[in-house]
Amino acid sequence: MPKSFQQKLKILYLMRVFSEKTDEAHPMSVKDLISYLESLGIHAERKTIYDDIETLRVFGMDIMNRRERPSGFYLASREFETAELKLLVDAVQFSRFLTVGKSRQLIQKLEHLTSIYQAKDLQRQAIVLDQVKNTNESIYYNVDEIHRAISQNRQISFQYTEWTVSKERHLKKGGARYQISPWQMIWQDGNYYLIGVDEKSGIVKHYRVDKMLKIFTENEARNGAELFRKFDSARFAAGTFGMFGGREEKVNLEFENHLVGVMIDRFGQDIMIMSKDNEHSVTRVQVNVSTQFYGWLAALGNSVRVISPENVRKEYRDFLRKALENYEG
Repeated sequence: MPKSFQQKLKILYLMRVFSEKTDEAHPMSVKDLISYLESLGIHAERKTIYDDIETLRVFGMDIMNRRERPSGFYLASREFETAELKLLVDAVQFSRFLTVGKSRQLIQKLEHLTSIYQAKDLQRQAIVLDQVKNTNESIYYNVDEIHRAISQNRQISFQYTEWTVSKERHLKKGGARYQISPWQMIWQDGNYYLIGVDEKSGIVKHYRVDKMLKIFTENEARNGAELFRKFDSARFAAGTFGMFGGREEKVNLEFENHLVGVMIDRFGQDIMIMSKDNEHSVTRVQVNVSTQFYGWLAALGNSVRVISPENVRKEYRDFLRKALENYEG
């Protein structure tokens, strides 16, 4: 390789070694940098190393010179801080919509965004649990296909699956394709959901992306622009328990004050909370009334009570009676 070409590569190798092998606890001296370049067959002198470091600083790299031991030059800041990368690793490993293999691939890529030493902290943190991960490898590409259709303002079609008792995927509607105008994606409880307008019924529906197969972007333009112009996806997700469907209703709940955090976590900070007495408060929230909603209420026991409407109160009583029937006799 010509000497002039090697010199052109020199600054690129320096950029890489600062990114991969230095941090505040692991600086490299000029001597170390020269030895590193020599191992690559590139000759360097002290003066040119200083000049190259200054060039990288002008380029935007935050290279600092540590005077105390261990002394030397190191990359002081990166695009992502270690704490931010740890948050991203947590998000990846606890995302149920990602497979174990894809989770490990993404975590390995995140490790390249910091030094090899700080990457070890990320490796110790990354414990991927097989039992909570998805097995549908295509979901990673499904998400990309859906986002592409949304950006192109086009409808999509797909097949939808459900689990059988033998733990096998079964095509719903005999494998018939669903046609949807996709509008928004929601990540809730570790799963990805698509929200869109069902072209057959004209109703807003949601679908778990990992249950979708053979997604195809159609030529037809999306419908539902007016509907989604004011659509509140956060409120939709808060009121849809476990993303299971149900009819929308305004429900008044009375709860013990120690549950205020539970209510805010479930329905958001914008809900109105009115004090009833020293121990109880009342709120009015919009929910998708379903067995999942009643199950959530049951888990809170007698600390929460449905005040109205009366039809929801009756349905909840019936839900509790049927649940108790399994334990009679």
